Amino acid sequence: MKYNKLVRDNIPEIIERKGDTPTTHVAGDEEYWKKIKEKLQEEVDEFMEDASMEELADILEVIDTICEYRGFDKNELMAIKEKKAKERGGFKKRIILDES
Repeated sequence: MKYNKLVRDNIPEIIERKGDTPTTHVAGDEEYWKKIKEKLQEEVDEFMEDASMEELADILEVIDTICEYRGFDKNELMAIKEKKAKERGGFKKRIILDES
């Protein structure tokens, strides 16, 4: 089966334990960045199908990977999130904008 997608670090070993032989390569910077973004979309799509904590945890794992790869400080990320929430609000009031 062909995949051509970013997988978790232990997946090749898991495949080998099942008796199969994975074909892999290590991505360079450009390919890695592209595949991280594809993985984020994949995980969001999976969450849309199954809004479970497990799927949400997968999204967080990709976000952590993005932060590490891009050198984003998680505390700074949270500060930006909080600033936006303070200025523009969150989504707790369930407001749907119909027209403007």
